[in-house]
Amino acid sequence: MPKPRPDAARGESLDRLARAAYRLSAADARLRGRATRVPGAVSMTHARALRILAEGGPMTIGQLAAGTETTGAATTQLVNGLVTAGYVTRTPSPGDKRSVQVSLTDAGRELHHQRQRKLTAALRDSLTEYDSAALESATSVLEHLAAIYDEL
Repeated sequence: MPKPRPDAARGESLDRLARAAYRLSAADARLRGRATRVPGAVSMTHARALRILAEGGPMTIGQLAAGTETTGAATTQLVNGLVTAGYVTRTPSPGDKRSVQVSLTDAGRELHHQRQRKLTAALRDSLTEYDSAALESATSVLEHLAAIYDEL
């Protein structure tokens, strides 16, 4: 079998990357499905909201929407679910009675910390063959994929 030309090899690599991106998207969809069926399961969007609140403290729906890169309406729906699960609370926003402040509960903070520990351990254990340079390259590729998805 002839060795592929560099352009052909790059094309094959890009095709494999596209297929991996679809698999990642499918895995995210499965996670979202589990979050609606399994008590205690949270989607990546839920986890992102918990992380934003853990890092930034109480914030308005608009601020949380900006942090999670979703719409205000989607964030309101997200917060509704997190309130029902007991992970966040809503209180009137100081100085603006028309908006609400969203805060983590102790259960939400603990869930965030558990999930972060689990994710960190999974990444550390699963990606041992990759050095820092390879991980930085993967991060760059994922960031570019996010930008591409926003353009689609």
